[in-house]
Order: sequence, then C-alpha cells, then structure tokens
Amino acid sequence: MVTFPVHQSDGCRLDAFQPLTEAELDAYEPNLPLTASLVVLWDCGECLMVHNRFRHAWELPGGAIDPGESPAQAAVRELAEESGQVAERIELAGVAVSWYAPAARLERLAIYRGTVGERMPFVANDEMVASQWWDPATPLAGVVSEVDQALTILVPDGSGL
Repeated sequence: MVTFPVHQSDGCRLDAFQPLTEAELDAYEPNLPLTASLVVLWDCGECLMVHNRFRHAWELPGGAIDPGESPAQAAVRELAEESGQVAERIELAGVAVSWYAPAARLERLAIYRGTVGERMPFVANDEMVASQWWDPATPLAGVVSEVDQALTILVPDGSGL
C-alpha cells in the first residue's frame, strides 16, 4: 500500500496515481503538463531498475516526451535508450501527478507497465551506469528513488498483459 504524498530526498514527490487507459489520458488533470513517460518493466516477478549517474540513485527507466512524440513512443524509446531492453508488451497503467522540484511545478507522468520476452544485456551510457532486475520484496542496495519504488507497488507485475 502506498500513502500519498510520497516524498523524495531531492524534494520531488508523488501526489497521486490514477489508473487510466490511453483514451482517458488527455482528460485527466488537463491543466497539468504531461512531461514524461516511465516504464515499470516486469519479468518473472522482478522489475527493471536503472542506476542514474547524475542522481546516484536507482530509478525506473523513462524520461521526457519529445515534441511530436506520443507518451507511448517516449516510453518505448526511453526504455531502449536507458536500459537496452525492448518490451514484449506495453500498456498504459495510469498517470502519476508529481511535484518536480527542479522546475517547481506539478506535472503528469504517463506510467506504462510492460513485460519483456528476453532480457538484453545492459550497456552503460551517458545517463545510466547499471541496470538490475529487482524483486520489490527485497531491499535494493544503494539509494532508490522513493517515487519510483512506490510506482512499482502501484503498477504490479504485468505478466497477465
């Protein structure tokens, strides 16, 4: 169970999560910008986490939605860029309302649930230095994004996609 708001050490916070379909996404809190997509990718009960070299923390793969790109396209692109993984199946799980401290604003994040058919090897890149398949029932060594950890609870294993 997740209690809102979920505060993070960097000042960011998760204020709400609403399960939605793609058709409902634009109508939910339309006055808040939809800035990013995150992927909760599952395989055999483990969730993929990537280690961000700048934030020095484990987090879910994801990032900004580029101009002209749909939230789903951003999710697929960011997953591949940050982890080298390709989702076998992916679906919108819902939208998170989050306070983004660096920009001092509330924003919406599209949260996708996915499964992987085959785990691909990780190759470090400019942003991510490691990846790990993590069983949320066990502690993950190091600093973990509190918001992203809460999202793994809110968006459970999607093996039934």
